[in-house]
Amino acid sequence: MNFFETTIANLSPSWGASRAKSRNVIKAFEAAKPSRTHKANREKNSANQAVFAAGQSLREQARWLDNNHDISIGILDKLEERVVGPKGIMIEPQPRNKGGAINVKFAELISERFKNWSLKPETTGRFARSSMERLVLRSWLRDGEIFAQVLRGHVPGYKYLTNTKFAIELLEADFVPMFNEVKNGVRQGIQTNAWGRATGYHVLYDHPSESFYSSKSKVIPAERMLHLALIKRVHQLRGVSLFHGVITRFSDLKEYEESERVAARIAAALGMYIKKGSPDLYEAKTGEEDKRQFDLGVGSVWDTLEPGEDVGMIESNRPSAAVVPWRSGQLRAGSAGMRSSYSSIARDYNGTFSSQRQELVEAHIGFQVLQDEFVNQWSRPVYRGWLEMELLNGIKVPTELDKDTLFDGLYLGPTMPWIDPKKEADAMETLKENKVASRSEWIRNRGENPREVMRQIDAEDKEYPQPDKAPKDKDKPDETEPPVDSNTSQS
Repeated sequence: MNFFETTIANLSPSWGASRAKSRNVIKAFEAAKPSRTHKANREKNSANQAVFAAGQSLREQARWLDNNHDISIGILDKLEERVVGPKGIMIEPQPRNKGGAINVKFAELISERFKNWSLKPETTGRFARSSMERLVLRSWLRDGEIFAQVLRGHVPGYKYLTNTKFAIELLEADFVPMFNEVKNGVRQGIQTNAWGRATGYHVLYDHPSESFYSSKSKVIPAERMLHLALIKRVHQLRGVSLFHGVITRFSDLKEYEESERVAARIAAALGMYIKKGSPDLYEAKTGEEDKRQFDLGVGSVWDTLEPGEDVGMIESNRPSAAVVPWRSGQLRAGSAGMRSSYSSIARDYNGTFSSQRQELVEAHIGFQVLQDEFVNQWSRPVYRGWLEMELLNGIKVPTELDKDTLFDGLYLGPTMPWIDPKKEADAMETLKENKVASRSEWIRNRGENPREVMRQIDAEDKEYPQPDKAPKDKDKPDETEPPVDSNTSQS
């Protein structure tokens, strides 16, 4: 203790001990103490308070970037490709008999009916299931959340577009306004019970930007709503945009690149000047006499310069050589906050096979995390809800089926692409030979349905039979081996 603290300790030991304890705590945790070089920014609001204050602004800024920033557009496009893919989340029904074996015929029947429903699964009839899932994923990641009302059975004023009375009404986050009525249990437009479970959603009839009567709303029960939200904290009810940590960086990057492009365009315009020489040689011209033109061409000679004049060229250092490395650094940092890879964002695929594969593996794990969330909050509830209504539509359940497995299924998204197909195929063949991987897993790793591929192979073999390979004659010596001398004994 210093002299001041020693004096305090002599007068008031408890006060002195408290001061010494506080000083030691501050020394132990420097980051907790703000300083000139450390602002120690803090977030003490609850998750719902933070989203209520900033959620709408983040959502609108992210939408602006999706409309105007090529990098942001490319990131969301790539996430669509790697999380949902061109075919959407593939679902393989896995109903099992009581003995444990998969009932293949019933699984194929479910798959066929699900494909028919997937042609027009949502209420407008504009999108197939794969297109709908890509739109849902983009809205989820960009806006932070998306809602959907599930229509089942008879709905007044609505005609189903498929034979199954099950449809999805997509609703952007704006349709559920953020308002609080604490006494009625409404937080940010969601009705909750004492345990924090959602029991209802206050939904506007129209988008708030398209109608003067946007305040008119209805309460939809939670069992009829799907809420796909990007959650960052416990107890958080509404989602927050995936762009929340990189909006400032991407906005600055966009403005910087625009400034560099404008500077490069200005620098590309040829600029010249005429140096008049010393002031004593300068004679001011009046009228049209001072308006001169110099024709530029190959081998041009100008002999109209006045005494003391000289011609010079305005040079520029644009485009700057520092643009590319600085931009690459910003994109690397931005990719870390978007669960994506630098190569995919920057379209820079330089590097060895090992480095590219390592980056692809790490990025694919991030895609799988998003894929798992998407399946849990969207694909599985949609499939199970459809199957419930399909059972009422006349589908016959086999008597030998284990009813507990009726709704089981495999949910498969895009798999990790192959950088070098030969190396990847050889590795998979080795796994299969050592019985640590199956042929079905191999086919799924290529993004295909094993049953469909096997059916195609069987049909192809029947239509185009391949001649059997002649067995190798063991008695005939291998021509690649040297002939054996008859006078030499073999053991």
